[in-house]
Amino acid sequence: MLKSLYVKNLALIDEAEVEFGEGLNILTGETGAGKSILLGSVNMALGAKADKDMIRAGAEYALIELTFSLDDDKKLDALKKMDILIEDDAQIVVTRRISPGRTVSRINGESVSSTTLKDVTSLLMDIHGQHEHQSLLYKSKHLEILDEYAKASLEEEKNTLRKLYLAYCETKERLAGFDMNEEQRLRECAFYQYEINEIEEANLREGEEEELEAKYRKGVNAKKIIGIMSAVYDVLTGSMGESVSDKIGTSLREVSSILQYDEELKSICSQLEDIDALCNDLGREIASYVDAAGDIDEEEFYNIEKRLDLIHKLQGKYGRTIADIEAYLEKQKDKLSELENYQENKQRLESELKELYEEALQYAESISVKRKEAARKLSLEIVNELKELNFLDVNFMIEIRKLEELTSNGLDEVEFMIAVNPGETPKPLGKIASGGELSRVMLAVKNVLSDKDQVDTLIFDEIDTGISGRTAQAVSLKLKSISRNRQVICITHLAQIAAPADNHFLIEKSVKEGRTVTDIYKLSDEQMIDELARILSGAEVTDKVLENAREMKKMAMA
Repeated sequence: MLKSLYVKNLALIDEAEVEFGEGLNILTGETGAGKSILLGSVNMALGAKADKDMIRAGAEYALIELTFSLDDDKKLDALKKMDILIEDDAQIVVTRRISPGRTVSRINGESVSSTTLKDVTSLLMDIHGQHEHQSLLYKSKHLEILDEYAKASLEEEKNTLRKLYLAYCETKERLAGFDMNEEQRLRECAFYQYEINEIEEANLREGEEEELEAKYRKGVNAKKIIGIMSAVYDVLTGSMGESVSDKIGTSLREVSSILQYDEELKSICSQLEDIDALCNDLGREIASYVDAAGDIDEEEFYNIEKRLDLIHKLQGKYGRTIADIEAYLEKQKDKLSELENYQENKQRLESELKELYEEALQYAESISVKRKEAARKLSLEIVNELKELNFLDVNFMIEIRKLEELTSNGLDEVEFMIAVNPGETPKPLGKIASGGELSRVMLAVKNVLSDKDQVDTLIFDEIDTGISGRTAQAVSLKLKSISRNRQVICITHLAQIAAPADNHFLIEKSVKEGRTVTDIYKLSDEQMIDELARILSGAEVTDKVLENAREMKKMAMA
């Protein structure tokens, strides 16, 4: 549901905010008050072209913000799959900022592309009038609408068909790889066998590279290691001058000679003994290490270097790690096996493909039969609705054409066709010339599909063009009927259509501080009567007109 609309610096609108309610929301006002601007702002927020000339004179930018509330788990899941951030309050805030040379759209504070904006808002709102964003006009939607109407009888078969079609496409893609001649096959086999042999002959093992790298680093830096460790050994053993060990030994003897004078010196003496022993052990360990390091086997070092080169070469060709190389090996073995049994595998896939297609075709044909029956029933229901809207000789039909190729939806292309005058040939719904006629057709379709179509908010503009009397009353009843299950926002000039409003808004133009501005106000119950009286009478509102307006409102809300 659309909770609110906020507009700033757009054409004649300085700043306006409207909080819509559930049910039927009616907008009225004098001709030229700015009703089209208000509806245009909604269209722009939904992704329609934004003209910089629409920015109010003297302003740097125009801003439009729509706030929606959602209580439909399916829609919330669909929006999350589009990576739309949904807060705990399940609100969607669509913002469009229009600046000279740049327009930025955001959903819940995050910038989105125009495509994403339209995909998201198409789940939330339909606008019916002389504007774009009318989902029922798009032929691509007609199949979806028909299938939603016939959901109970089609859903199980459609789910099975989708699974079969997916398996069919995957098998067809695999079979497409079986297009080589014998020479190509042998060449591919030889290539795969070469790679398999190269990897297997290397006899790689996990962790081997790390071990060899450690040995290689030690070998490359052997001279530096021996030099430093020899210097440390000299410090400990004193090959040049008095050693650390000698100094510790001297210190130990000196402290031992004075132990008799103070018992507390025993702890220090003990620690000196430990240090002396540690220095002696460390010296022997360093000497052993230097001796061993000095005996580096050049042939062994060469083999290490050569082995590492091989591993790095294989990594460059087949994978960054040994695990990656092993995975690549298994993949190439599978490819080789497939090629070695090329004809057998090809025939098997051809057989599978044929079986999948024939099974999917059976489901598609069964679905087509059910669609045709559903189309007949839906057409009759829509015709009845249209006749009540004063299309007395209307011809509405749902045309189902057979596609040349199977799709995940079957073999059908669906299009709504209509002729609103006697003798006319039915034409695609999207080619209806009159905006008023088109809106009334949409109203009829929406009323039939009100339990099927899950768009929460419907906006109707110019729905009263060229109608009056009984037709206007019929349109009013239809709008009220739809508004029991959906939020409806309607701009109208007729009192019959405005009378059953649950929420009534007045769009008014005035001059403030020397500038023309458009404002919008929500009317109280008594103000609704006054506005109905204004619409009925025009310039002069008499007591009788007010009484008539009050009676009209009472009857409409009964």
